[in-house]
Amino acid sequence: MNISFTKKQEEYILKQVESGDYQNNSEVIRDALRLHGVYRDKVIQDLKKDIEKGWNGPDSSMTLEQIIESKKKG
Repeated sequence: MNISFTKKQEEYILKQVESGDYQNNSEVIRDALRLHGVYRDKVIQDLKKDIEKGWNGPDSSMTLEQIIESKKKG
């Protein structure tokens, strides 16, 4: 398997190894992939909870455009 990294990513990986937290580049990448999996699973779980809450919640009187606009405002 060949993987290409940007210069910035390569520098980051090297810094992690140089810090002593990892023994080699592969350990950095394996840890990054593990953390990505944890993050992705959390995001998916949160979305499923929000969808369930929406389906089971009361109907909104807001239009789709109003809902979108309210989310943009934060």
